[in-house]
Amino acid sequence: MNEKASDRALISISRKTFFQVAALLAGLLIAAIALTYIVPRGTFGVLSDGTPDYLDYTRRADLPGIPVWQGLLAPVLVFFSSDGLTLAMLSLFLFVISAAFQVMNDVGGVRALVGAVSGRFARRRGLLLVCVSFLFYCFGAFLGLFEEMLTMLPIVASLCLALGYDSFTGFLCSILACGFGFASAVTNPFTVLLASEIIGVSPMENVWFRLVIFAVMFLLLIGFLGLYTRRLARDPERSVTREHDRNLPGIAVADAPPVSPRVRNTYAVFLLSALALVIVSSLSSALRGYTVVILIVWFLFGGIAAGAVAGGKLRPVLRSFGKGFVSALPTLVFIAMAASVKYIFDRGSVLPTIVHGINALADGRSTLRIAVLIYLIVLALEFFISSSTAKAILVMGLLSVVNVGLSKTMLVLLYTFADGYTNVLFPTSPVLLISLSMLEVDYFTWLKKSLPLFAVNLLLVLGFIALGLLTGY
Repeated sequence: MNEKASDRALISISRKTFFQVAALLAGLLIAAIALTYIVPRGTFGVLSDGTPDYLDYTRRADLPGIPVWQGLLAPVLVFFSSDGLTLAMLSLFLFVISAAFQVMNDVGGVRALVGAVSGRFARRRGLLLVCVSFLFYCFGAFLGLFEEMLTMLPIVASLCLALGYDSFTGFLCSILACGFGFASAVTNPFTVLLASEIIGVSPMENVWFRLVIFAVMFLLLIGFLGLYTRRLARDPERSVTREHDRNLPGIAVADAPPVSPRVRNTYAVFLLSALALVIVSSLSSALRGYTVVILIVWFLFGGIAAGAVAGGKLRPVLRSFGKGFVSALPTLVFIAMAASVKYIFDRGSVLPTIVHGINALADGRSTLRIAVLIYLIVLALEFFISSSTAKAILVMGLLSVVNVGLSKTMLVLLYTFADGYTNVLFPTSPVLLISLSMLEVDYFTWLKKSLPLFAVNLLLVLGFIALGLLTGY
């Protein structure tokens, strides 16, 4: 390994991007504090097993909004809440993968793998993008993977650069594809399976309808990707990540000196092993809850070991690992501030009031209006609670005992639609913000670029809801 590694971290967040994202999240945090004084407060009763009784709602005018000081300190206090351990593990996960990929870049692993793949697909670039997008799409749709795919963004972005695209193309065919797959779910354990279990319906009932949705939404994704790459081919200066890509180290495959086959083989084994761990742990009910922990251990010890084997020296590997770890520190701020919105609403006793309003809003309306209303309510909750598991327990637990005139499979579909696509749209999604920050793309640029995609997506969602009702889904 070259003792003189690049001074620029592989996964870096510019100062401009950091302050833009932090300011946006700070605005959301302040708005959340204010809403706890505007929205009526309330509480749910508690069942004998300690879980909330969603049918026992009590309006609590005596409850105050969250103290302002507590709301402002929410980014710190949230780590001491019931979500604290999950947030801490996610933060550590991002630090470790950032460090492992920094080592991989400095020893030439990124250049070696990208060079090998780009050489084979030099004349079939379009096919490669479709295949990569479909792979990540399936990860979301069948295995419910999303946060874990952050590990692959630097690799896919570098691959797309080597093929003549830009790193934003890598974001589209990895993170965006996985997010769309997460929502166009077939067997996603965190939406379809969990929601079906809570509400008491087989996840395989009328699965054909979800397979149709799966196919149509993938075509929409590929269409959006194709439009962007064609515009990029006509005018490379329109690249969203133009400035970022000019300064990105370790991607000039054609002009770089050759890399030892040992480096390529070492990191091929390292990444394939990581992928295998993700798949095995996701498929196993006993290991599914420990996927992030397993990956932390693998990228921590495996990342250092792979770097030492590929580079031949341990000291520069440890130095690169530390540089990558430090470069990810700004993401901790994003995670804490995004999670603070839910913390504030919990402490301000606002969520029970919102959930309680579902029955009143649904009373006396047609099934189509009720279905769209439930979809919009879950969509609103998604803005504040990005956790699929938390929302499934909250929303499906309520819908399992109320009668709104919709089939259980339709209720699961509504929840899945509302939960997933916004993971790559709403600014309260830590994965979206971190992914954009890795490529130095500000959120509002992404919002402007993606609005046509999500407008068509919304129309398709509403169309599928209506079609589902007509076909008795």
